[in-house]
Amino acid sequence: MLVDSPPEQRAETAPAPPTRRAIRAFGLLVSVGVLLLVALASIAIGAKALSPAEVWHGLFHDSGTYADVVVGDRISRTVLGLLAGAALGLSGAVLQALTRNPLADPGLLGINAGASAAVVTAITYFGVTSLTGYVWFAFLGAAAVGALVWFLGGSRGATPVRLALAGTAISAALYGYLQAVMIMDDAALGKMRFWTVGSLASATDATIEQVAPFLAAGTVLALALARPLNAVAMGDDTARALGANLNRTRALSMAAATVLCGAATAACGPIVFVGLMVPHAVRSFTGPDLRWILPYATVLSPVLLLGADVLGRMVARPAELQVGIVTAVLGGPVFILLVRRRRTAQL
Repeated sequence: MLVDSPPEQRAETAPAPPTRRAIRAFGLLVSVGVLLLVALASIAIGAKALSPAEVWHGLFHDSGTYADVVVGDRISRTVLGLLAGAALGLSGAVLQALTRNPLADPGLLGINAGASAAVVTAITYFGVTSLTGYVWFAFLGAAAVGALVWFLGGSRGATPVRLALAGTAISAALYGYLQAVMIMDDAALGKMRFWTVGSLASATDATIEQVAPFLAAGTVLALALARPLNAVAMGDDTARALGANLNRTRALSMAAATVLCGAATAACGPIVFVGLMVPHAVRSFTGPDLRWILPYATVLSPVLLLGADVLGRMVARPAELQVGIVTAVLGGPVFILLVRRRRTAQL
């Protein structure tokens, strides 16, 4: 005859419910799987329709039309999308924590404006015509604006409000300069039109090699700042009580965001909403802990960027929509929804 075990024993032998940490880890693993699928889709799908057999032939044969399309174009494009997407998502998450504003994005501190103004200057006054030349000017412009925002925001006495105000003012001035130069110089307008919308179409191995070291350094620095940024996000007084060095954390956060966003913008042009949408969405299921927000943003931001790029290739065949246009079209309604949700939550 079977004898039912006492309740105490049944409680001890019952499997423990999964912890929040285990759920987050599993979710991150699933996110990596989704990223791999999107990367494969980016290689397999393009403005030029190829069958799976033709894609396979292009991957594993050294020459021919299919190899030129798949290896020469799509793989470089996919790798750059992975790197740039991760950089934009990480920089957005860092800036949202730094400014304590969940709707902040890399454009808030003028980094995109600095890169764009530098490229316009390079084209108009220095005769730069190649993408590899744009990269260095764009990166230097982003770095210079990041340093200027830090200085105008108060340097060691910088606060989130001061940094945001300084970035907004500098962005307005630089975009005014950019528009003035492009209106007066038709050649600059023609050359800048493609770059300013944000695109992965001009990805090359040379561009990737130029920006990869900066992206790697910025990623390592941003991930290392997760714990001190957790303290900063709680407010200055709480951060000091927890032993956080506010000035050092803010300076390093500014440096990480500038390097990441500057390098991504240099390679692809200014791409909007990725650094805003993904960290904000991630926070809804990871909570405020940046030790989880930053890894999730690193993985899911390329999913959004590459997914938008694939969509842009499909909707306008045999031409294509640039990824910056697609993210803007998708991001506008999402941004309005986020603002309305925040307003409703505050009421």
